[in-house]
Amino acid sequence: MRERLFRGIALAGVAATCVLVATPALAQDAKTEEAAPAGEIVVTATKRAESLQSVPISVSAIGGDTLSKSRVVNVDSLVTKVANLQLTSIVGDNTPIFSLRGVSMSDYSLNQASPVATYYDEVYKGNFAFLGVAMYDLERVEVLRGPQGTLYGKNTTGGAVNIIANNAKLGETSGYFNAGYGNYNRVDLNGAVNVPLGEKAALRVAGTYAKADGWFKNVVPGKPDLASTDEYAIRATLNVEASETVRFVLRASTSFQNPYNYGIYAQPEAANRPGLGKREIASNIDAKRRARTYSVALTSTFDISDTLTVTSITAWDKGSLFFYEDTDGTASELLEIPYNDRATQFAQDLRLTSDFGGPFEFILGGYFHREKVFNETTFEIGKDIDSDGVPGITADDCAVGLPLACLFRNRFDQLKKSYAIYSDVKYELTESVTMRGGLRYTHDTGVQSGFRSDALGVDGTLIANLIPLSSLRYSQDNLSGKIGLDYKLADGNLVYASISRGYRAPSFNAQAFFDPSELSIAKPEQVTSYEVGAKTQFADRKVTLNVAGFYYDYRNQQFINVDPASAAQTLLNIPKSRIYGGEAELTIRASDRLTFHGGMGLLATKIQRGSVSGVNVAGNRLSNAPTLTFNATIDLTVFDGGMGKLSLHPDVAYQSSQFFEVLNVPRLRQSSYALVGGHIDWESADGRFNASIWGKNLTDKFYFTSRVDLLAGFGFDYNHIGNPRMYGVTVGAKF
Repeated sequence: MRERLFRGIALAGVAATCVLVATPALAQDAKTEEAAPAGEIVVTATKRAESLQSVPISVSAIGGDTLSKSRVVNVDSLVTKVANLQLTSIVGDNTPIFSLRGVSMSDYSLNQASPVATYYDEVYKGNFAFLGVAMYDLERVEVLRGPQGTLYGKNTTGGAVNIIANNAKLGETSGYFNAGYGNYNRVDLNGAVNVPLGEKAALRVAGTYAKADGWFKNVVPGKPDLASTDEYAIRATLNVEASETVRFVLRASTSFQNPYNYGIYAQPEAANRPGLGKREIASNIDAKRRARTYSVALTSTFDISDTLTVTSITAWDKGSLFFYEDTDGTASELLEIPYNDRATQFAQDLRLTSDFGGPFEFILGGYFHREKVFNETTFEIGKDIDSDGVPGITADDCAVGLPLACLFRNRFDQLKKSYAIYSDVKYELTESVTMRGGLRYTHDTGVQSGFRSDALGVDGTLIANLIPLSSLRYSQDNLSGKIGLDYKLADGNLVYASISRGYRAPSFNAQAFFDPSELSIAKPEQVTSYEVGAKTQFADRKVTLNVAGFYYDYRNQQFINVDPASAAQTLLNIPKSRIYGGEAELTIRASDRLTFHGGMGLLATKIQRGSVSGVNVAGNRLSNAPTLTFNATIDLTVFDGGMGKLSLHPDVAYQSSQFFEVLNVPRLRQSSYALVGGHIDWESADGRFNASIWGKNLTDKFYFTSRVDLLAGFGFDYNHIGNPRMYGVTVGAKF
C-alpha cells in the first residue's frame, strides 16, 4: 500500500510538473478584497475570489439574501432556481440525491455518495448522515456544472454544490432575527449575532428552528400525519486575523431533525388508491425520523510571501440517520424498511496558491479523506401474515412462509480512504487569450467488512443466515483533469472552451439480502465533457446573458436495480451513455425598480449500451433527465420612500416529462409540470425592520419526485410526491 502511494505521489508530481511547464489552470485562493464590479456576485468556484462573469465555467450563484427571501430553506429547494439541476427525494428532505445535466446517482443506499458533490464551506460531505440542516445564515450557494476532476476531485462527475456560510466580520457588532408562521402550523425562527473580540477577532453565532405539522394526512386513527417538520441547527464561526499574513476561521456546528417521516404514495396499476385522497396515507408506523450532525472545520491561511499563499482546511464530521419507512403506504405490514446509518469522516486539504499578477498563476494541492460508515437495513415482509396456521405471528411463520412473515436484515462496516495530489494552472498567451488546465491523481481504497444478511422471525429469532460473514475491498487509481482556452473580447465579454474528465470512485452494494451473488462492487464511473460557453453583458451592463453547450461521454454509470418480481437489488453499471445539451441564464435590469432573472436548461440523453434485468436498455433515456427545465423570477419595487420599500417577487419553475428509472416504464413517467410561487416584501426606510408574505407551489400541483416499480412482487408502485401548497408570513429585525 505504502509503495503504491509513493508511486502515485511520484506520478502526480511528474504530472504536476508537466502541467506547470506546458499547460494552465483555473484558480486561486479566495481573497475577499478581490471584488467584482458593482452589482456582480463574487464566487470562489475555482478557489479564487472572482467575478461570476470572469469564471470560464458554467456556474450558477445565488446570494444568501435571495435564498432567505425565496424560502430556500433546504437544499432540496435549489432545483427550482438552477437550470438542469434535478432532485430525487427518495430518502427524505435535506438528504437530496441531485442530478445535474443528467448525471445522477440512481441509488438510495445510505452508504453511497452522489456524483454531484455537496460542499459546506469547502468541506466535502459525501455520506447522507453528514448533510443535516445547512441552509441558514448563508453568504451564497454556487452550483458548478460538469465534471470537477481537478480542484474538487472524486465523486464530482456531475458537478458540485457549494454552500457558503456568512463569516464573522471583524470590528462589527450586528445581527438579525426572523420569525415566521405558515400553514400546517409551521413556525420558523432564525437569526445571527456578530460580535468583535478585540481588533483581530470576531465571533458569529447563527441558528435556525422550524416545526410544522405533517401534510401527508394519515387516516389510521391515533396515528400521526406524516411529512412533518421538526428541526434545529446552530453554527459558531470564529474569525481570527492573527497578523497581516496569518488568518484562521474556525467553524463548529450541529443540527438535529426529528419529524414524522415522509409518506409513500403506493399506487396499484389498475386502481386509484381506493378510499384515499392524493395526499392521504393509511400508515401504521409512527416512528420519528432522527438525523444528528456534528461538524468542526478549521481554515488556516498563511501568506508566505506577497505572491504565495498556503491554505489548509482540516475538518471532522460525525452524523447519524435513522428512519422507518412504511414502504407499502398502507396499514398492512406488507413491506416496511427501517434504515440506519452512522458515519464519521476526517478530511485535510492543503494547497499553495500563487498571485503573481502576471500571465502565469497556479494552485498545487494535496488532499486526504477518510470516511467510516456503519449501515444496517431491514426488509420487513408480510409481518402480519399467518403462514403456519397457528394463531399469532411467531418465528415459525417465517420458517414456514419464508419470505413472508420475515425480517431480512443486513449490516456492515465500510471504510473508504482517498489520497490525491492536484494542480490547476493558467497562462495568458496574449492579452485576450488564456490557456487553463490541470491534473489530479487520486488513489482510493475501500473495505466493506463484517457483511452478513439474516432471515429473522418477527420476534428477532434467527431463521436462516442468507449471506455469511463476508468482506469486499477495492483499490483504484485515477488521473483526471481539464484543459481549456478562453478568449476575452474587446468589450470585456468572455468566450471559452474546455475538455474535462471527472471520476466517481467504486461503490459497494448495500442492498444485498438474499444471496451472496448480490454482493458486488460497482466499477468507477467516468464522464468526459466537451464544453463551450460565453459570458456576456451589454446595454451598459443592464443585460447579462451566460450560455453554455456541452457533450458528455458517460461511462459505467452506477445505479441500483430493483427486480420488480422479487425486490432483489443489484448494483450495476450502465457501460455507455451520451448526453448533450446546454444552459442559458439571463438577467435584465430594466430599471432600478424592475429586474428579470431567468434560466433554461436543455438535455438529450441516450443509453448507448446496457442491460437491466435481462432487458436491453440501449436507446432509452437516462433517469432524472427532463428535456427542458426553466425558471424565472421578477423583482419589482412598487414604492421606495419614507414609508419603506415594498417589492413583489413572483417566480415559476417548469420541467418537462422525465423517467425515474432506465427501463423507461411508461406508467412511471412523470409528465411535465410547473411550480408557481413568490413573495411580497416590505422593508423599513432605515433597513432595520422587514416583513414578507410568501408562497410555494401556489397552484397545489401534484407531482412525483421518485418512482420505483414494485408491481409484480408486491402489487404496487412505490412513489414519493412533492410538497403541496405552502404559504406564510415572516417578520424580522436587524441591528
